[in-house]
Amino acid sequence: MRPIGTATRGTTNPNRLRRMDRWIAAAHGPALRRADRPVAVDLGYGAAPWTAVELLHRLRTAEPRTSVVGVEIDPERVAAAKPYEREGLTFRHGGFEIPLPERPDLIRAANVLRQYDEGEVAAVWRRLCARLAPGGLLVEGTCDEIGRRHVWVALGPEGPRTVTFATRLASLDRPSDLAERLPKALIHRNVPGEPVHAFLRDFDRAWAAAAPYASLGARQRWITAVRALSGDWPLADGVRRWRQGEVTVKWAALQPNAWPNSR
Repeated sequence: MRPIGTATRGTTNPNRLRRMDRWIAAAHGPALRRADRPVAVDLGYGAAPWTAVELLHRLRTAEPRTSVVGVEIDPERVAAAKPYEREGLTFRHGGFEIPLPERPDLIRAANVLRQYDEGEVAAVWRRLCARLAPGGLLVEGTCDEIGRRHVWVALGPEGPRTVTFATRLASLDRPSDLAERLPKALIHRNVPGEPVHAFLRDFDRAWAAAAPYASLGARQRWITAVRALSGDWPLADGVRRWRQGEVTVKWAALQPNAWPNSR
């Protein structure tokens, strides 16, 4: 079967997805440990296999039995990655159909949908979620070239669950700086009247109000701002993750107006 999708630019850098990977290991580690043979897919890993190699290492800190399959729609990229195969790490030619005989417990699609039209996102999500094993997780989002700023959506077989904003706090001027890394489902909705715009507006206000805590460090300022934000927005995490420069919000609170049914 011909792979479904189109090739990305293939841009990648070592350690680019570290924030996303660490969140996955923490949030999805228990599910990987419950799986009989945990399998994760690095979908659209790009012109070099670094992200798949790193994903294997990071997930094995959560569950040592985890295996990773890198899936790429460009056959030349698959051929170039083959020498990096090892125990627990393989590479396959494919796309959104996810060419595995089993249903994976995790699909990570980082910087893949950014080139697609917004109207295509919901259908891709449905296709990928349909390939997940029971209890599986799809993580789809975007980051900058060196991994300082990320935003991703986490989805289960039933559809989208949460949106996570993650950043290197020392590089942050204000939380709305993360808007440039919103995933395709949200990036064009950062306009007045849309929930994600209201969220970032409120986050900037909380950040400004927390300015006195800057003398204690950017981390303390972030924690204070996020704690204030939690009074009006349904957050799905706590201080332990906030300390990492993260905040996770329930998808229902940020879902764009007139967003198509996820199922």
